[in-house]
Amino acid sequence: MSSTTDKIAGVANEIAGKGKQALGKAVDDKGLQAEGVAQEAKGELQKAAGKAKDAVKKVVDNA
Repeated sequence: MSSTTDKIAGVANEIAGKGKQALGKAVDDKGLQAEGVAQEAKGELQKAAGKAKDAVKKVVDNA
């Protein structure tokens, strides 16, 4: 995946995760809330991976 794709997927997963958490809380479904937390964390990791790829590319380009 490219850095941009990682960042976009990360944001999408964060949003979906937050939605699952809210829905889980609204219907008192702890499992759905936990899925939301996990998905949001996955999104944060994807965004971090995208940023890391950008940083590596910048170093390589400046070498």
